[in-house]
Amino acid sequence: MKSIETKSYVKKAQRHDKDAFIELMQFYMKDMYRTAIAILMNEEDAADALQDTILTCWEKLATLRKPEFFKTWMTRILINHCYDILRQNAVYETIEAYEEPSQCDEYNVELKEAYASIDERYRLPMELYYSQGFKLREIAEILSVPLNTIKTRVSRGRKELEAYYRDCQEDQNVK
Repeated sequence: MKSIETKSYVKKAQRHDKDAFIELMQFYMKDMYRTAIAILMNEEDAADALQDTILTCWEKLATLRKPEFFKTWMTRILINHCYDILRQNAVYETIEAYEEPSQCDEYNVELKEAYASIDERYRLPMELYYSQGFKLREIAEILSVPLNTIKTRVSRGRKELEAYYRDCQEDQNVK
């Protein structure tokens, strides 16, 4: 979806056009899911965060001043909901809370394993930069972190992923 189309759909959705809002959500669902998984590392919690985000976006869409920043606005809402879930779960977390990977969802398993291998603070900037195409400056604004910090986190996350994949290759060569 081009930015002109996005802007048009956002304006329609702000006028309570449910179909336009559904189109927007469907278009950005994959990006939102990846962001939620990068933070929560759990499918059920990610689904909860997505539902909360969609509801909040629908309820608060009128407060969005610049339709061209819809994705940034929506991503910030999603991140806030993810962190809320993390705070709620921190009280109840036990070893049994870690989910078993599903057999039919190979992409998500590989993604989770790669993300699990890197430090938590590098995970989200990496996801936003590489998977969703946000610019470093936009990520800094979304996360309310200085630009140089984001540059450092992306760089260090890259190095950790490189080490993870190097280790995976070494393990395969040993077998």
